[in-house]
Amino acid sequence: MSTTRKITVAALAAALGVGTLAACGGETDDSPSGGAGGSKPKTVTLVTHDSFAASASVLKEFTEETGYTVKVLKSGDAGEALNKEILTKGSPQGDVFFGVDNTLLSRALDSGLFTPYEAKGLAAIPQAVKLDGDKHRVTPVDTGDICVNYDKKYFADRKLAPPQTFDDLLKPAYKNLLVTENAATSSPGLGFVLGTVARYGDEGWQDYWKKLKANGVKVVSGWEQAYNEEFSGSAGGRKADGDRPLVVSYASSPPVEVLFSEPRPAEAPTGVATGTCFRQIEFAGLLKGAKNEGGGKALLDFLVSEKFQEDMPLNMFVNPVVEGAKLPELFTRFGAVADKPGTLAPDRIADNREQWIQSWSSLVVK
Repeated sequence: MSTTRKITVAALAAALGVGTLAACGGETDDSPSGGAGGSKPKTVTLVTHDSFAASASVLKEFTEETGYTVKVLKSGDAGEALNKEILTKGSPQGDVFFGVDNTLLSRALDSGLFTPYEAKGLAAIPQAVKLDGDKHRVTPVDTGDICVNYDKKYFADRKLAPPQTFDDLLKPAYKNLLVTENAATSSPGLGFVLGTVARYGDEGWQDYWKKLKANGVKVVSGWEQAYNEEFSGSAGGRKADGDRPLVVSYASSPPVEVLFSEPRPAEAPTGVATGTCFRQIEFAGLLKGAKNEGGGKALLDFLVSEKFQEDMPLNMFVNPVVEGAKLPELFTRFGAVADKPGTLAPDRIADNREQWIQSWSSLVVK
């Protein structure tokens, strides 16, 4: 979700009192050596997007259980991180890649990035999110809804109702208010475009974007810039004097704002236009050519364990995929729920994604 998919990870970690591990390199033996003899645990490297975060205590527990120390290599937005791995295919930067979602999944699978592995715990994951079937090249880890978020204060001050649907965003009242991410480089940006395809179909989505462009939509490279710099309603946006009260983000972004508000408010300062949502599913996979394949398999098992799944909501603000995993009260209280998020069949995305991105870029960016 990436999450969620989210506020800068460093700031979020500070607010929650958790740690993130930055990394490059590390030891490469794929058999753990912790425990007997007190030798240093081996390292397993997780390559991921900039919004990855996990509690230090949870990662420590993984080390205690397996002998492997996790190092995290962040490589930009999800689309950027995936492109880097495709360029280094066969000589990966790490052992496991986390963060490829259903909008980009076929690109990763067609590139042959992953070694199949059936993670322990898959039986507790619904079949609906296992988009690779029984091939097990990737493991589903979380879900989230990409939606337009709005700054409640901005709209209340002007006695203007916030938009709730795609159609609303075309109204003159919302001219020059929306910022979104580039669909060619950002997974939330691409998810938002796919949401319009799901809503208006092959015959209507391009006309929708022509109208949205005429209504002043702003496009920036990635989520961090859109949410933390351009959006007026975020903790980052308030500091940076962002002037766009509408942003493409996640249905689970409002709980982050609650965490950054002092004193803690009775309601979130941001809201979600639930009629603009598109369902995102994130996956992890064992990178082909991984130097620590054993550690990578252990890490994939851990990503779908109850411990990690229940840690995700207040770190990456995404929903766990494992049935029975508990959600924290703050997450359920302040996060929005999209009753009918847009979806597209994986094969339809695979067949049309590159053409959709090219058409969107020609219409909106150029």
